[in-house]
Amino acid sequence: MKYNFDIEINRHDTASAKWDEIENLFGEKNLLPMWVADMDFQSPAPVIEAIIKKAEHGIFGYTTRPDSYYRAIIDWMQERYNWSVQKEWICYSPGVVPALNYLVQTFTNPGDKILIQPPVYYPFTNAIVNNNRQVVYNQLKHENGNYSMDLEDLRNRIDENVKMLILCNPHNPSGRVWTKEELTELGKICIENNILIVSDEIHCDLVFKGKTHTVFASISEEFAEHTIVCTAPSKTFNLAGLQTSNIIIPNQKLRDEFNATMNRLSLRHTNTFGIAATESAYRFGGEWLEQVVYYIEKNLNYLSEYMENNIKEIKVIKPEASYLVWLDCRELGLDKEGLQQLMLKHANVAFNQGYTYGPGGEGFIRMNIGCPRSILEEGLKRLEKAVKSHQGTAAKI
Repeated sequence: MKYNFDIEINRHDTASAKWDEIENLFGEKNLLPMWVADMDFQSPAPVIEAIIKKAEHGIFGYTTRPDSYYRAIIDWMQERYNWSVQKEWICYSPGVVPALNYLVQTFTNPGDKILIQPPVYYPFTNAIVNNNRQVVYNQLKHENGNYSMDLEDLRNRIDENVKMLILCNPHNPSGRVWTKEELTELGKICIENNILIVSDEIHCDLVFKGKTHTVFASISEEFAEHTIVCTAPSKTFNLAGLQTSNIIIPNQKLRDEFNATMNRLSLRHTNTFGIAATESAYRFGGEWLEQVVYYIEKNLNYLSEYMENNIKEIKVIKPEASYLVWLDCRELGLDKEGLQQLMLKHANVAFNQGYTYGPGGEGFIRMNIGCPRSILEEGLKRLEKAVKSHQGTAAKI
């Protein structure tokens, strides 16, 4: 392989939220960070070169998005997902999470209801609650280690006040890659009830072999008219700090309304380095992406085998995409405070706690395996030691 993902890169004292904010966020020192969704790998060489070239120019004034930037995105979506995107559909946001808030503000009113499918990425809930809208939970079904949509429950929860559904596609934290058939049934229900679909597809490029990502809006022209697709290079190429995302809105009326919000908030200007990095990533990052997905899948297989052989009490919900793994810890018999204390004080590893992902997340943790194998091994050793210590203590009671 051209890229060596086994190399450990010291991220301490680099203003890394993942590594340098550990004590402030978790209240403990010397934790191994396996939480927030950024990888411990350098971005593709062409991206780094593009940033260096921009830096060497030495002038960092207000930056526009050139035609070549849009062309790179359009080509990526066409080649990878067979979706023909028009330049004017592509709207800028400094991130997908900020975009969710702007979309909630633009297309719903205070008091309106918004559907989400927990356990799901907790900023979905925040975007609803913090903007004085109501959360409606359409909880996923979890059967035999697999997650699926409960469309009967969805229908039962819809009333005239439900205005939007925020979809996670692929799903975070379960790692499900929704099939075209599942998405089609979901879309039909939403369109029948005049519900706008906001599809967060930020993890779509990280799908494992044997699975296929379907862009929600690509299913039909009717779906495209009722859908806003949120994309970014941040998870794919480890570029979250460059704050560049692309919100794709085929419907001109919806697009004009969203752009009006961005203008009102003075959020149309773009990060100079983010533009250079995004274009380079989509043009020249394919080889790196293929190799990093292969490496992550190897890490996933190692994790699964390690758990099966050494920590049987924790079940791996094997993802179909992404470097985030959902772990079922319910056999440990701990409440949410007990599980958190076990991980922080005994395992000394920072994970995302499952209860923060809403109903169905209690007793789970989310683990980031987008790291060199040596870091994964260290995290698993710490976790095994903590679980065995817990079992020994429980046996004495």
